[in-house]
Amino acid sequence: MKIAVIGTGYVGLVTGTCFADAGNDVICVDNDEKKIEMLLNGEIPIYEPGLERLVERNHKAGRLRFTTDIEVAVRESLLCFIAVGTPPGEDGSADLQYVLAVAKDIARYMNDYKIVVDKSTVPVGTGDKVSEEMQKILKERDVNLEFDVVSNPEFLKEGAAIDDFMKPDRIVIGTDNVRVGEIMKVLYSAFSRTHDKILIMSIRAAEMSKYAANAMLATKISFMNEISRLCEAMGADVAQVRVGIGSDTRIGYKFIYPGIGYGGSCFPKDVKALVHMANQYGVESKLLDSVEAVNDEQKHLLASKVKNYFGNNLTGKTFAMWGLSFKPETDDMREAPSLVVIKDLLSAGARIVVFDPVAMDEAKKLLKDSKNIEYATGDYEALENADALLLVTEWTQFRNPNFEKIKERLKQPLIFDGRNQYNYNKLKEMGFKYFAIGRGDKA
Repeated sequence: MKIAVIGTGYVGLVTGTCFADAGNDVICVDNDEKKIEMLLNGEIPIYEPGLERLVERNHKAGRLRFTTDIEVAVRESLLCFIAVGTPPGEDGSADLQYVLAVAKDIARYMNDYKIVVDKSTVPVGTGDKVSEEMQKILKERDVNLEFDVVSNPEFLKEGAAIDDFMKPDRIVIGTDNVRVGEIMKVLYSAFSRTHDKILIMSIRAAEMSKYAANAMLATKISFMNEISRLCEAMGADVAQVRVGIGSDTRIGYKFIYPGIGYGGSCFPKDVKALVHMANQYGVESKLLDSVEAVNDEQKHLLASKVKNYFGNNLTGKTFAMWGLSFKPETDDMREAPSLVVIKDLLSAGARIVVFDPVAMDEAKKLLKDSKNIEYATGDYEALENADALLLVTEWTQFRNPNFEKIKERLKQPLIFDGRNQYNYNKLKEMGFKYFAIGRGDKA
């Protein structure tokens, strides 16, 4: 099929590349000339494992093109995917200006029937707004061209997006048009061979499905984090509690790992947007409000443990921090817990030496105005003469480190583990003081 993907951010680039890899002709469009130039030169503007190889292969094969010319892309394509950002406003609402601007451009340049697919995460009712804006432009042009609007939310995890797209749990398609539903089924047939993963529903139900899914996962995280605080207060080990409840098939083990809060581009934004939608319709969102509140508090927990141990004045103290991205296998630091930990420690007078396998450049941009922060060349280099190690992101290379090396480099054998990665008994035998989340310690 001939496909235009407008927006070459995380969702757009992954979507366009995976469709091209399935044999479709794809044109990826962006109004950022620098980004398109990078892609044409084989450079990938985001970090996602496996993406660079796929982009290179399909670009060389001629199935994947990049341009700033949306007119050409729209005219050549049957399916036009909208994959631009919907950043949160101050009130938590999703900003639709970029989505609607693209919808207008599609209407402005379309020359025959088009299927317009909302791939961006958009509030319930956006499909209607896209349709209305397109009708206005077509009326201005005084042309009578048909189009259909589809909601096709993405369910991609950063760090595993290629696998998620190629081997999806489900493919949600929101449309009331049977013919369009069949076209979308054919498009996605390459990714749903083993059993029927394609779910056809109304546009509004599809739009809500994305928000509801992310809100549910965020709720599981905040619930477990609240349980971890209870465990800590009552002397129980949350790691054992996690096994006790995760073995229940109704609950499962996914997203019940206690830590220092969720971050990234999806959960925080989508929970806020769902709360805003609830308020708009006069529906109380007590649970979602609590999910947000628990998460905001949890991000301060690691620094609080540090201050409980050393005192509130951390002047003269140096802390090594492992991990900056909001989770492993990405350089994304949007709403990352690390930013809160860093801010809390710096405001208490501390000096911080950080290391992350891929997010160092992103951190330097975000923290360019911060003083008393240094960027180490390696994980063990960050430890030299530090008063303690703080584990913030559970990258694979941090999961089973050389504890003797850690002990040699730190001023004292002291670890604050924000992700419950290490074995308390093993570290105790080695002479470490070890503080984690919900493991019964009081730091």
